[in-house]
Amino acid sequence: MTHQMTLLAKGRYVARIAETAGDVQAAQALRGACFSTDGPDADRFDSLCRHILIEEKTSGRLMCCFRMLVLQHAHQIAESYSAQFYDLAALGSVQGGCAEVGRFCIREGVIADPDILRMAWGAITAIVDAENLQLLFGCSSFKGTDVSPYIDSFNLLKARHLAPLPLRPRVKAPMVFGFCDLPCQAPDLRAGMRAMPPLLRTYLLMGGWVSDHAVVDEALNTLHVFTAVEVDAIPETRKRLLRAVAETA
Repeated sequence: MTHQMTLLAKGRYVARIAETAGDVQAAQALRGACFSTDGPDADRFDSLCRHILIEEKTSGRLMCCFRMLVLQHAHQIAESYSAQFYDLAALGSVQGGCAEVGRFCIREGVIADPDILRMAWGAITAIVDAENLQLLFGCSSFKGTDVSPYIDSFNLLKARHLAPLPLRPRVKAPMVFGFCDLPCQAPDLRAGMRAMPPLLRTYLLMGGWVSDHAVVDEALNTLHVFTAVEVDAIPETRKRLLRAVAETA
């Protein structure tokens, strides 16, 4: 591990950028286990992305991984993984660079450790600041393709967190769940937040927003929504917290 590849180290964990083919293969194996694929999870985007690994300092065990596709201009967003599933033409008008955060997963059994998610966002913050990025985006995945366990979550997204109309992604995938068509009813806020993926919860706490529909991804057995946060819109108090983590390398 070289110093420049280490993004930050704090407490039990270290976050670093994958350096070798073996590093990427370890991430793909963890993704395969988390997404219940038949073997490692890999696709053509892996070769275009930076792979971030969060490991235990003492054992070197991989606890969490995700990848980032850094784009210097928002009009390149059509080259992203998410653009396979969503019409993102409206986002081409965003000024500055952006990055897609994808394939985020945490080793089974350690999901309750908040330090892992904190480290992940600290690593993302370090890259955002180094590259002067203006937009973070990606697909936030709910496990399974049955919408019924997530009705409160989708009602909450509909009520409070939809993308601004000028930036809203349009339908592109063949199978979608348009949760904006749900009957109007007040969501159970606690149940709705509890059922959301941890990454999505954090996006929303930072002022993020989502598409008005979920894509039914049978290949990965997930429902996912396009999720984004504009860096300038993140509350200053939360920016300070993220940078405090990011600066502990």
